[in-house]
Amino acid sequence: MSQVFHDIEKKIINSLKENSIQTPETLENSTHLSPDQIRRGIEWLKLKDLAIVDETKSSVISLGKNGLDSFEKGLPERRLLNLIKNGPKKLSEIQKELGFVFGPAIGLCRKNNWIETSSDQIILKTTPSELPGEKSLQLIGNNKLPKEQIDKTDLSELSKRPDFVIEDIIKNKKISLTTSAKSLDVSNISGAIDVEAEVPEVFVARTHPLKDTIDEIREIFVTLGFSEILGNMTQSSFWNFDALFTPQDHPARELQDTFFLDGISAKKIANSEQIRKVSDSHKKNWRYQWDINEAQKMVLRTHTTCVTIKHLAENKPDEARIFSLGRVFRNEKVSYKHLVEFNQIEGIVVGKDANLRNLMGIQREFYKRIGITKIKFWPTFFPYTEPSLQTMVYNEKLGKWIELFGMGIFRPEVTKPLGITKPVLAWGGGIERIAMLKYDLDDVREFYNNNLGWLRSNTKCQ
Repeated sequence: MSQVFHDIEKKIINSLKENSIQTPETLENSTHLSPDQIRRGIEWLKLKDLAIVDETKSSVISLGKNGLDSFEKGLPERRLLNLIKNGPKKLSEIQKELGFVFGPAIGLCRKNNWIETSSDQIILKTTPSELPGEKSLQLIGNNKLPKEQIDKTDLSELSKRPDFVIEDIIKNKKISLTTSAKSLDVSNISGAIDVEAEVPEVFVARTHPLKDTIDEIREIFVTLGFSEILGNMTQSSFWNFDALFTPQDHPARELQDTFFLDGISAKKIANSEQIRKVSDSHKKNWRYQWDINEAQKMVLRTHTTCVTIKHLAENKPDEARIFSLGRVFRNEKVSYKHLVEFNQIEGIVVGKDANLRNLMGIQREFYKRIGITKIKFWPTFFPYTEPSLQTMVYNEKLGKWIELFGMGIFRPEVTKPLGITKPVLAWGGGIERIAMLKYDLDDVREFYNNNLGWLRSNTKCQ
């Protein structure tokens, strides 16, 4: 015979010559091969008509939750009959003793005419020596028994009851050699390398797709001449709201929208001149009594605008191109497009000739570089910009336009109290929504599900 044999096949053949009928498990022990090698070797021998695989199925019976409970305490009807064997008892007493099995117990006893009930009592009529299913219950107990060892009729009584019996189907394989294989001497036959055998799958380390998107956005802004600024994720309400002309009774400052740090207030929020002028702006334009205690409350920042406005107030540049990128927090209901914690990008352009046309042009260029071409601008409202626009981009997977970035020109009520004299263009939005478009997702939560299959299959953000 001119066949070529793998070492796995040789070991299986030699083992079956010593013990003619074996299971895959006994072959593992006798050959010291892995389960996968045994499976593969048997298939190879079958294809060469050298192995016979006899497959059978058997049923194994064990008790479920309710079955085990009845094994320990007795069948519900047996427990009921035992309670009244010495005389009638009140329904309320029996119900208290039996608990949730009272209903099934009394129903079966009535059906079989073992009891008689009056308005408030249960009376014993007869006590059967053995109840249907009782023999099987005691036979199975805490064990697993082959189904053929249990009386079919008696077992069927238990099988009708919910969660009394569990039936497991066990597949059995017996491996033997064909006649031609028994006379085969494989000791002098050269081995072979299985060139089609699977190799171990190795997953190299890589950055998260969302991190790739963040790095790409950062690179785009740097190449457009912007400089990055950093800021704390915890901010005083003064810089997060008040400096941005958001009134202290605005709904965005309520607990249902903002995460406040319990019992923590900022001791120094700004210099006295900044506090006075921001306070005066609120009093004059919003017509209410501004409260410094509200401004001192610490929050998890709801946007990165607090970082950029503080930078502008401290540096008062005549011209600037800056951006801030980081995590922000909103107390919102989680959905396919909303998270309570997400990443935001915000850009600022300061210059004497800065206008709305410049702002839309920068936005179009940014979207073009990131690969988004279907965009449009809608007028909208923000407390700290006027005019204000909303960028809408088309999501092919959702089949509709979705909001992406908010943008506008800072109002004089924002810039003047802080000593900023030049027009300021501002925009910002969630990075996860951009990543959704790039990775063709319809649910922002996919980025945080730790689905390793998806994470490993995605190509690097281009």
